[in-house]
Amino acid sequence: MTAGLLTACSPDKPQFQSIDLTGADYAQGFSLADHNGQQRTLKDFAGKVVVVFFGFTQCPDVCPTSMAELAQVKKLLGPDGDKLQAIFITVDPERDTAELLKPYMGNFDPSFLALRPTLEQLPQVGKDFKLYYKKVEGKTPGSYTMDHSAGSYIFDGKGRIRLYSRYGAGAEVLASDIRLLLKNS
Repeated sequence: MTAGLLTACSPDKPQFQSIDLTGADYAQGFSLADHNGQQRTLKDFAGKVVVVFFGFTQCPDVCPTSMAELAQVKKLLGPDGDKLQAIFITVDPERDTAELLKPYMGNFDPSFLALRPTLEQLPQVGKDFKLYYKKVEGKTPGSYTMDHSAGSYIFDGKGRIRLYSRYGAGAEVLASDIRLLLKNS
């Protein structure tokens, strides 16, 4: 028991600022089409830290703020920025077509990818990531919005879930945690 406690406090263990999910039995990956129509899995990004954010393109604040923050993280990483893969998974596949997702991602960084589950896939993806999402009807049929979880899931270069970053943590915090993952992967 004492040895386990000492190991947990060891200076060799990375001190993440995000929530450490290492060893979690959820958020194990995905197999979804990207905005270019290519099927994607975590294996496609081996050697890179992958940050997955769930959202929708008509989101007025949280989603664009989170994606802009990831673009800032990439800049803060400097030469290691190319070792970051940002992935946006839509929770609104009804409106978020591939034709809409491609320029949306390009607004933040041309290397960022959007994945689009089908309406049939979305419930399983939500369950796999313990994701909250709900369609909230608007005043007209097409004016609905989507309530959803607003954090990011961070995978190491070997495709293992490692961290959960809460919305608003800041680019510096994310960049610091990603540097630790890159150093220890």
